[in-house]
Amino acid sequence: MNVKSSLTLLDGSRLIVESFVKSGADIFIGYPITPTNWIYSYSQKRFPMMLAAPDEITTLQWMAGWSAAGYLPVTATSFPGFALMVESINMAYMMELPMVITLAQRLGPSTGTATAGAQGDLLLINGLISGGYPIPTFSPSNMKDCWELPNLALRTAVELRTPVILLTSKEMVMTKFTVDLGDLKELPRVTRKFYDGDEPFHPYKPGPNLVPDFLPVGNDRWQVRFTASTHNQDGIIQHTSPEAMENTKRLQSKLYRNLDSFLRFEFDETPGADTLLVSYGITALAAREATHRLRSMGYRISLLIVKTLLPVAPFFYRIFEHYRRIVVAEENLNGEYKEILFGKNPGTNVVGVNGIGKMISPDDIVEGVIEND
Repeated sequence: MNVKSSLTLLDGSRLIVESFVKSGADIFIGYPITPTNWIYSYSQKRFPMMLAAPDEITTLQWMAGWSAAGYLPVTATSFPGFALMVESINMAYMMELPMVITLAQRLGPSTGTATAGAQGDLLLINGLISGGYPIPTFSPSNMKDCWELPNLALRTAVELRTPVILLTSKEMVMTKFTVDLGDLKELPRVTRKFYDGDEPFHPYKPGPNLVPDFLPVGNDRWQVRFTASTHNQDGIIQHTSPEAMENTKRLQSKLYRNLDSFLRFEFDETPGADTLLVSYGITALAAREATHRLRSMGYRISLLIVKTLLPVAPFFYRIFEHYRRIVVAEENLNGEYKEILFGKNPGTNVVGVNGIGKMISPDDIVEGVIEND
């Protein structure tokens, strides 16, 4: 930001909005819902264009239209609104339309308690796309991430032609933290590149990285099709032809092929440690403090903060195999990320530190590690 060291109080909502705008998102489309009201409010003032949709279904349909026209749209919601968006997110995923959905988690089920935070939506996102296809999902673990990850989310959406989820929580977007503006680096602007070749345009013909070139609707040279049903490389609806099936499988393959380009995590390793603490999002703040306390007590423990939650990086399992015990801290009842990583029966060497209705504290994590030593 080219700002000398300057301490100020900022909430995650403002940083996320500023990051999106600085990074090149050119329209916010949304419907107000707690706890993303501040994102909605800030967006009215900061985005070049802002559309107030009458509901969340319309929000995603409008986003699909703007994306197809060459714009880069973003929105923000919480579980009740996100539930209404699911079909349209699947549509955009199949059509390969870049967009970013910020999902601020709150306590459920259903409408739950709108002003209590949680980390309860990850299993929903993991099963969001019919067929189990992954959708890139990032989770800020501090204010610096609230600045940097929206930029990465936009870039991933454009470069891989896909919807992207920015998964956060009520406390991250509504709590004011001390931020040193001098620590916020300049963000590279994300721009959409359009096909300019001389050969006929094929809207779903994969490139070297398995991502098709893009052309917006309404260009003067080539016909453009965006197709939400099973289709071939020209966007022609087909049943289960070999070409259509290869095109469908490519939706997953392109993400794993390019995973290294958007994989983000912190790995604070202690040589010789036999315990690994894993966390993400708002609970990562407590995990960092708990790690410091445990080390001061003589425990040899390593810390993994995951910022790219989905697709799960195979690299993480190479880290896991070096530890006798793995503790996963997250603010939900059943250990959603633990289940994604290790299944429903992970074995006695994988334990969770969990809770609902309140944030997990460093004391909770310290106690959980010691009890399972």
